[in-house]
Amino acid sequence: MARQDVKDEVLYLRAAGLDLGKRFLLACVRTPCAKRPGTWTLETERFETTAAEIRRLMAWLLERRVEVVVLEATSDYWRHLYYTLQPHLNLMLVNPAHLKGIRGRKSDPSDAAFLARAGASGMVMGSFVPEREIRELRDLTRRRTQLITARGMEAQRLEKELEDTGMKLSSVLSDITGASGRAILHALIDGERDPQALAELAIRRARSKIPALIEALDGTFTEHHAFMCRHYLDEIDHLTAVADQLDARITALLARLERNEDVENLDSIPGIGPAAAQIIIAETGGDMAQFATAGHLASWIGVCPGMNESAGVAKSGRTRPGNSNLKRLLGIAAMSVSRSKDGYLSAYYRRIAARRGRQRALVAVMHKLAVAIWHILRNKTRYQDLGTDYFTRRDPERTMRRMTKEANRLGLTVRFEPITTTA
Repeated sequence: MARQDVKDEVLYLRAAGLDLGKRFLLACVRTPCAKRPGTWTLETERFETTAAEIRRLMAWLLERRVEVVVLEATSDYWRHLYYTLQPHLNLMLVNPAHLKGIRGRKSDPSDAAFLARAGASGMVMGSFVPEREIRELRDLTRRRTQLITARGMEAQRLEKELEDTGMKLSSVLSDITGASGRAILHALIDGERDPQALAELAIRRARSKIPALIEALDGTFTEHHAFMCRHYLDEIDHLTAVADQLDARITALLARLERNEDVENLDSIPGIGPAAAQIIIAETGGDMAQFATAGHLASWIGVCPGMNESAGVAKSGRTRPGNSNLKRLLGIAAMSVSRSKDGYLSAYYRRIAARRGRQRALVAVMHKLAVAIWHILRNKTRYQDLGTDYFTRRDPERTMRRMTKEANRLGLTVRFEPITTTA
């Protein structure tokens, strides 16, 4: 245990900082010095990260009547500690990136003291940690995303195995694990090698591609290829079954939380499906009271321009890191919107892409989606599309100027007259 007196101005009279590692942590409590007014006493002690030691830490902090406890979000080590202390103490979980570049001499005791000082003086902000049931929902949706990603990787390995045989099945069928693709693969595994017979196994719309399939299925498929394809298909089926189990548990948990209406409302947003809506609820908690404005939510996700200004010069305004799960989801939704021809968001994408490029237009659409999510969850309403012609209706004179300019470039002139309607 170590003590030393320092001078500082603070917002909290009694603060604590926890420097957390995998095996142990160092706790530093900062309290007013009774002997010398205006100075502060730092009391540091080491604790293990076992459950019994964390309970001893909690008793140690409560005995010193700390008003705020600051700890960094170090890997996943903070979880058990935070969940144990949170019901009894005012905890502030901070992003380690917000404290970089401020420290001087670095050691575990000085890190703990710095966290206590930063929390006491209001230099850091606490991160959003949802309630227990939302945390469980997060675990389920994130695991489902991992399984779906792994299933896609197995499908890619299956495609590579077919490339080794010289067969170009994936060049004809968009999904080789679909009904037609599986029928052909199962026949190959069972020993069928005739391209004509294999192509005849195609069903529904794939039957129109039978001539192309006959050419694509001309290759060398050996017993080793059969074993590997069977293995990949079994892995895909296993991952699908586990993902279905998670789907059922996610649906039941959302029903218990009474969030089905929010899922339906989010599903009305272009590019957002039921699974994506479930992820949004899991990541944000579904309660927009945590975010004062739509801009705060967009900033938390990481889909708004950054600010980097020095000496009056505005530097790169690239987006900052945020919630990677939602950022990836909104990116996929924005790409889906960009391929559409109808709706306000697709018109907005084309409008921005023409001036700033496709990448910036995608980020702009992601920001619009974040704003829509905030309003829908806050007001408990469905998405209201403004229409493809929104920008034309908002500023018709600008549209006419653009059309006139395009006509003049072609050596033509245009004249606009209102259309008279007859009764």
